[in-house]
Amino acid sequence: MQRFALIGAGFIGSIHARNLAANPDVDFSLVYDVDQESAESLAHAHGARAARSLDEVFDSRSIDAVFIASSTNTHAANLRRAAASGIAALVEKPIDIDLRQARDTVAAVERAGIRAMVNFNRRFDRDHSRLKALVEAGNLGPLYLLQLTSRGPALPPLDYLKVSGGQMRDQTVHFFDLARWIHGSDPQEVFVAGAALTDPRVAQLGDVDTSAATLRFASGALAQIDSVRHTGYGYDERIEVLGADGMAESGRLRAGNITVFRGAHSRADGLHVNWFERVQPTYALALQGFVDALERDTDVPVPLRDGLKAQAIAEAATRSLSSGRSERIDYGSES
Repeated sequence: MQRFALIGAGFIGSIHARNLAANPDVDFSLVYDVDQESAESLAHAHGARAARSLDEVFDSRSIDAVFIASSTNTHAANLRRAAASGIAALVEKPIDIDLRQARDTVAAVERAGIRAMVNFNRRFDRDHSRLKALVEAGNLGPLYLLQLTSRGPALPPLDYLKVSGGQMRDQTVHFFDLARWIHGSDPQEVFVAGAALTDPRVAQLGDVDTSAATLRFASGALAQIDSVRHTGYGYDERIEVLGADGMAESGRLRAGNITVFRGAHSRADGLHVNWFERVQPTYALALQGFVDALERDTDVPVPLRDGLKAQAIAEAATRSLSSGRSERIDYGSES
């Protein structure tokens, strides 16, 4: 069993704590948070112990792996400390909000030789994974067009948006990752148009809440991603892939599968009311993928350099929003 420590006892930390405690291959040992009371409460709920300091977390004599779910500004430092301690790490995105710092951190982790994975959990969605398998098997022929939708039910709090890095880095980055993962190659350029339509205060933050991004791959294939912060009908996520020999879709998921017919009308179950209900199963599957890599001594499913590539696309996309032009994507040493 892999002895795990969790850093971060907030909302997402609580989700990871539940999955760590439920995983039969994990010995969920420690929880650390700067808020000691939160750490103690979460640890008690799942049979773990609250660490008094990060020194306890990064002790390779008692901990094999750390799940970094703390605030974004601590991800890089915690990854570096895991590397220095010889402890495997699973980290929430982004590695660091600054791409240069993220690259330096990944280089340090790779020099240390630890296993480290970025938690792009949507890759573990059952239908998205099947779509990827169809593409890899060549069932659709050469790819022409990918269409991805990311539409949230409610605008996040403005205090969150202020520190999120913007829609491209916070929301759309998951779908930049999915696009390059499903296509199997790195897009070369990106063009984005966007607007603040939900709340004018979003524009005052220099951000958008509604956008359309177009990625161009070296083959000439395109990917289109529409991202919306607020809808009036629930959380909507779907992917369509068009190839020379056919089309495949990972469709939107409803909250249920009941349709009621009365007279000339019908009423069906709608979509999930929030993003978490839609993606919840993927968190446990991502954790299992990481644990399997540790147990079997194999490569992790989502290496840190994949996180850097998605972040590089997000940086170019953010520039495109400002410039109004198509922007080349600089992958640096990730290529």
